[in-house]
Amino acid sequence: MSTPTHLPDGIVTSPDRVRRCWWGAAPPVYQAYHDDEWGRPVADDCRLFEKLCLEGFQSGLSWLTILRKRDNFRRAFAGFDCHRVAGFGDAEVARLLGEAGIIRHRGKIEATIRNARRALEMVAEFGSLAAYFWRWEPAAAARPRQLDKAALAAMAHTPASTAMSKDLRQRGWSYVGPTTCYAFMQAMGLVNDHLDGCGTRPKVEQARRQFVRPGRPPR
Repeated sequence: MSTPTHLPDGIVTSPDRVRRCWWGAAPPVYQAYHDDEWGRPVADDCRLFEKLCLEGFQSGLSWLTILRKRDNFRRAFAGFDCHRVAGFGDAEVARLLGEAGIIRHRGKIEATIRNARRALEMVAEFGSLAAYFWRWEPAAAARPRQLDKAALAAMAHTPASTAMSKDLRQRGWSYVGPTTCYAFMQAMGLVNDHLDGCGTRPKVEQARRQFVRPGRPPR
């Protein structure tokens, strides 16, 4: 009789025999997001803006709900092109409030448009949104040596995400609280929060090592 393998806290083995963080094992849309997107470093301004906006829409909901509607959001918000969204007016707000495939929350819709305008100001100041956001990448020393489910749960926000949130609010952004900012940092690769024992964690770490930080010389 074989001895059951003890898995680290928060790690599950899926039917395909791949070890994953507990939240990314199912359903398939979550599994693909966990394996191919979450934690991999991003420097594309549209994707960065999209993610921060969608994190704001998620407030009070599950990320799975947003993920299933993401293509609808992309169509509705012009691919989250800041230049196009910044030009939205009352007619576009009315159109978006009638879009059944997205979250029809007036406050969040109007905040997305305002945030696009603030984003353009940041592009003018920093050269790109990527150059701004990657300034908030925490030093390696700020990360725990071992990351298990309990440690991850304790990090709903961090000093870096709190500082980012404060700065964004001062710049006129909304729906960007410290928890929202930390979820953004996790997803866009500013930190690698795949748990120890997750098969994707080393792949993400390699991608982070090879990633050229915007505004900085290659490592």
